[in-house]
Amino acid sequence: MQRGTPVYSADGEQIGKVAHVLADESEDVFDGIVIGEHAFGAEHRFADADDVQEVFERGVLLKLDRARCEQLPKPSPNPAVMHDDPAESSSEFRHQKLRRAWDLISGNY
Repeated sequence: MQRGTPVYSADGEQIGKVAHVLADESEDVFDGIVIGEHAFGAEHRFADADDVQEVFERGVLLKLDRARCEQLPKPSPNPAVMHDDPAESSSEFRHQKLRRAWDLISGNY
């Protein structure tokens, strides 16, 4: 997946283009993508690996419909808590992914 690859919602609408891929190829880990040039404004959006249905040579298909894609979080230097249930360990994991997305965008990696 390369920068500029189109990103599509589950209902087939192009919602943007890949701005950054968050992955560690040496560890074979895919964290998600940062979407830029999208239909929802100028700010980047973050799609977690769990939100990605399939990756094709010429596009990325998300599991989310357009309405849910509009709610994707924006990477930030101090992202908000995505889940407020202390029993869910994925909250910290998602926080780390958003932090990594911000570091990539801002050049702090």
